[in-house]
Amino acid sequence: MTVMDDWVTAACAELGLDPAQVPVPAVLGLAKDVAHQVLRPGAPVSAYLLGLAVGRGADPAEAAERLSGLAASWPVEFGAEPAS
Repeated sequence: MTVMDDWVTAACAELGLDPAQVPVPAVLGLAKDVAHQVLRPGAPVSAYLLGLAVGRGADPAEAAERLSGLAASWPVEFGAEPAS
């Protein structure tokens, strides 16, 4: 197991969730896309929004893909922080 696996397992146990239902790659991909294409603090907020959507019945992979697509199309504003 990796540290991520250990963390997800422990966090799920704490919250009464099934770790098998946590789409770690989709969440990490979304966070990366938002952090690099929109702004870094948007990454955890977007992950939270994804969780809200999934909690209301959205498919995790589809919702993450939609948010990643939104991040990819986000306009670069004049004077914005450069993507890292």
